[in-house]
Amino acid sequence: MSRAETRVNSLRQRLMEGIVIPAHPLALNSSRKLDERRQVALTRYYSESGAGGIAVGVHTTQFEIREPQYGLYRPVLELAASAMDACERETPRDLVRVAGIAGKTAQAVDEAGIASELGYDIGLVSLAAMKGSTCEELVDHLRAVSEVIPVFGFYLQPSVGGIPLDYAFWRKAAEVENLVGIKMAPFNRYETLNVIRAVRDSGRAEEIALYTGNDDNIIVDLASEFRFSEGEEPLRIRGGLLGQWAVWTHQAVRDLEAVKAMQGGALSGDLLTRAHQLTDANAAIFDVANGFAGCIPGIHEVLRRQGLLEGRWCLNPHEELSPGQMEALDRVYAAYPSLNDDAFVKENIDRWLS
Repeated sequence: MSRAETRVNSLRQRLMEGIVIPAHPLALNSSRKLDERRQVALTRYYSESGAGGIAVGVHTTQFEIREPQYGLYRPVLELAASAMDACERETPRDLVRVAGIAGKTAQAVDEAGIASELGYDIGLVSLAAMKGSTCEELVDHLRAVSEVIPVFGFYLQPSVGGIPLDYAFWRKAAEVENLVGIKMAPFNRYETLNVIRAVRDSGRAEEIALYTGNDDNIIVDLASEFRFSEGEEPLRIRGGLLGQWAVWTHQAVRDLEAVKAMQGGALSGDLLTRAHQLTDANAAIFDVANGFAGCIPGIHEVLRRQGLLEGRWCLNPHEELSPGQMEALDRVYAAYPSLNDDAFVKENIDRWLS
């Protein structure tokens, strides 16, 4: 077995174990410039919360980092990689490093090369820029990126820029040799089932790790067993790669551990209640009432309250909380104190910022 094959097999095994992968935000100062100190503090927070991996350069990191006027794609990935190196030296465990890959094929392959050069393990491939492409063109795009770096397929919900991806696409995508996982984030039960069924029908369910990106249904996704005929072995969603897990990450790790502990049994009433509370909180954070317009500022506001970010600033100066979103955040914070990890952050934040 070649070194590359050994590396991919090791990645598959790690992903199949089920880990928490938060989507890393972008820390900016009041001048909307990269705040390296707080960016590193966030990486340290995720690592010490118990996350098994970190995704950088994804939607939560702001797709605008790729635009020439900012030129932040490489610097942000490089800074996160350096911070993860330091975290791994302090704690003897490996973090799975996921880099967001976007754009049409030439750009995506270029970004995959940057990510691979910087030591990232996997590319999470957004297909948003491929709108209007045929199924075969989309699969060829995914395959081209996979020749540079192992890939996560990504079903991004259309309401935030994704494109519809049907069963036929996922059935063909599952044949891409270097596809190690799929992040399912259509926020749609029918489409989520299509992805899972496609992987099952491909015969590669033991090689392709299914990860939830459905921030509206996290715990139920993780706790469910999926069978598409009676008597067959169930499929499971192994872990999550989520914008919601960019906040309250220490508690997210506990939630995944609780789900793993109950696998094979019934979802407890308490955990099911928590699942719905988390969905309610996510509605406020992601600004569902306004079509997700305040999604990233909502994440930033939670981190600002904890002191991890100085403000809610985004690269786009027009991107802010929606009317009523602050009040919605106040409500869920007061209603569900067990969801947050404020005490954990307070205990460690001075060290992370040092």
